[in-house]
Amino acid sequence: MRADRPAAVMAHPVTSPQAMDTPETSAMPPMTRYGRALVVANPVAGRGKGVKVAQELVEGLRRLGAKTELHLTEGRGDARSWLRSLDHDVDLVVAVGGDGTVREVLDGLVDPEIPIAVLPLGTANVMAAELELPRDVDRALEIISAGATAAIDVASVNGHLSFLVTGVGIDGSTVREVEAKRRGPITKWSYLPALLRALRVYRSPDLSVEIDGQSIKEPCSLVLVSNISHYGGFMRLDPNSRLDDGQFEVYLFRGKSLGRLAWHALRGVMGKLPGGKCEMRRARHVRIHSETPTPYQVDGDFRGETPVEITVSDRQYQLVVPQPTKDL
Repeated sequence: MRADRPAAVMAHPVTSPQAMDTPETSAMPPMTRYGRALVVANPVAGRGKGVKVAQELVEGLRRLGAKTELHLTEGRGDARSWLRSLDHDVDLVVAVGGDGTVREVLDGLVDPEIPIAVLPLGTANVMAAELELPRDVDRALEIISAGATAAIDVASVNGHLSFLVTGVGIDGSTVREVEAKRRGPITKWSYLPALLRALRVYRSPDLSVEIDGQSIKEPCSLVLVSNISHYGGFMRLDPNSRLDDGQFEVYLFRGKSLGRLAWHALRGVMGKLPGGKCEMRRARHVRIHSETPTPYQVDGDFRGETPVEITVSDRQYQLVVPQPTKDL
């Protein structure tokens, strides 16, 4: 794990230490910090491997002495609704799927102190890349057993939870095109034709931005409000960004030509953002509006058009992470 992210890694104490009282685990001493676990899995994630992987994970957690329940999601919003309806205590929730599954788990947890582990099976797996989380069940069980956690900020974007990136501009248009043509699971290659369709009719907007109450004088053509240093599977943002500093990074892109957009993307691939015609500021509250309604996306989902209001929450969540290789 990179030494600069995240700042706080700690062992999470067990809140319900009871071991599972079943024949398969009652004779075994507990080998995990978590007495009761929930596995929330997207069954179509990983090209249909979600169920198999989730079942292997449940069996592994039970061998470790955790009383474990499995929930397979049935559609968008199901994980959030199911978690909010829980009527019993839990020590750990494991999200099996992509970043959308992770976001629903975050949004569904009533208690932000409950640790969340992630077994990534999605398309981009942005948070997994950020924290170097494995796709392997055995390695995931090792990390869960170790019990190290790190705090993560979240934000509200027009009422929607965000823990990754909100984009206003061409990426919002691209995600809208992806969802309009979507028929089942998507891959990274789904975005290229969607981008080309978006560019055919795209007119670069003049986005007015207000950061923590201060208006930015020069309009922008694209704005990213990010909690991470990876974006879109190929762009690298500020490596000094932190998951737990109570702020998101606001990237202000200027220049309206397609050539300028391409140059921004190339700089992102080379790890040269911010820079050039891209300015970065850190903020807790961001407002974005434009005379012409402009599409925006939140953590990879199309959410509508401007105006957009983003507020970093005082509430932080706990993610289960690999043990650091050196002091953070």
